Amino acid sequence: MDIKNLKYDSNGLIPAIIQDWKNGDVLMHAYMNEESLKKTIETGYTHFWSRSRGKLWKKGETSGNEQIVKEINYDCDNDTLLVKAEQKGVACHTGNRTCFFGKLFESPKSEVRSPKSELIDKIYEVILDRKRNMREGSYVSSLFKKGRDKILKKIGEEASEVVIGSKNDKKEEIIYEIADLWFHSLVLLGYHDITPEDIYKELQKRFGKSGIRDEKK
Repeated sequence: MDIKNLKYDSNGLIPAIIQDWKNGDVLMHAYMNEESLKKTIETGYTHFWSRSRGKLWKKGETSGNEQIVKEINYDCDNDTLLVKAEQKGVACHTGNRTCFFGKLFESPKSEVRSPKSELIDKIYEVILDRKRNMREGSYVSSLFKKGRDKILKKIGEEASEVVIGSKNDKKEEIIYEIADLWFHSLVLLGYHDITPEDIYKELQKRFGKSGIRDEKK
């Protein structure tokens, strides 16, 4: 469809819902006009029209929390856009991953959901945000400021704690320390600009393969 044939409102705007292309999280809602939509398509990064400031703006232009566009869809009435994007850092100006973090209602019949791999991705994105936007009082930012050796030291300490927890045969201690180990490993991935997706792909390569890997001495 030609973008001119979309149904814009009386102000020439069309609502755009931004969705995480990997896990489906709804990240934010904003407005586009024909100019910002064209800019979004041309550059591959989301651009919106600010109703309060009356001008075009690029998401993440100052914060670094850019959105790389993967796909743009329009609804059956041609008056709403669904933009699937890769979110760099966080989507909300409050520092939350998504703008929709406030809970208005939850059915008492809702099932308790177990954390999935998406949680790892969300934690990683927050870690990247703390790397790009150093914050006073942020533990993660302090690790990046102190550098790789500090991060590696923490990983070594947490790995040792896992070993001790296992030796003591204390399940709660093992769970707690492995959570710490995973977290600091994500920080190290962020330091090297390696994504969890890279690890998923490596594990996928190994999945289902038989044989014993040679240990490297």
